[in-house]
Amino acid sequence: MSENTTNLTLFEQLGGEAAVNAAVDVFYRKVLADYRINRFFDNVDMETQAAKQRAFLTMAFGGPNNYSGQDMRNGHARLVKLGLSDEHFDAVLEHLGATLTQLGVSEDLTAQVLALAETTRNDVLGK
Repeated sequence: MSENTTNLTLFEQLGGEAAVNAAVDVFYRKVLADYRINRFFDNVDMETQAAKQRAFLTMAFGGPNNYSGQDMRNGHARLVKLGLSDEHFDAVLEHLGATLTQLGVSEDLTAQVLALAETTRNDVLGK
């Protein structure tokens, strides 16, 4: 990349709204195909879930904040009661990384996204 990216948000570096939308779509296809974690999405309206995820990631990556969902701890408390664990969180990170790689995101940006996702582990798992 020849332009100076030091002042760009992660959201902008990833490609903005279109990139986040594409990533969420690919990501959930991978998640829903994974027997290790797809049970956590039983009876979930996936259109609504994807919209929440797009808004959350946009905000988390430094884009416009239109996220109005619950915080990570409250939003996942029901899943923790169903047995959500580090193993499941790791599977989600695996799919997130694979999604970004599939979409041609650089290793550096993928590492930044995964590091950001990792910061939510304790809240997601209710620790």
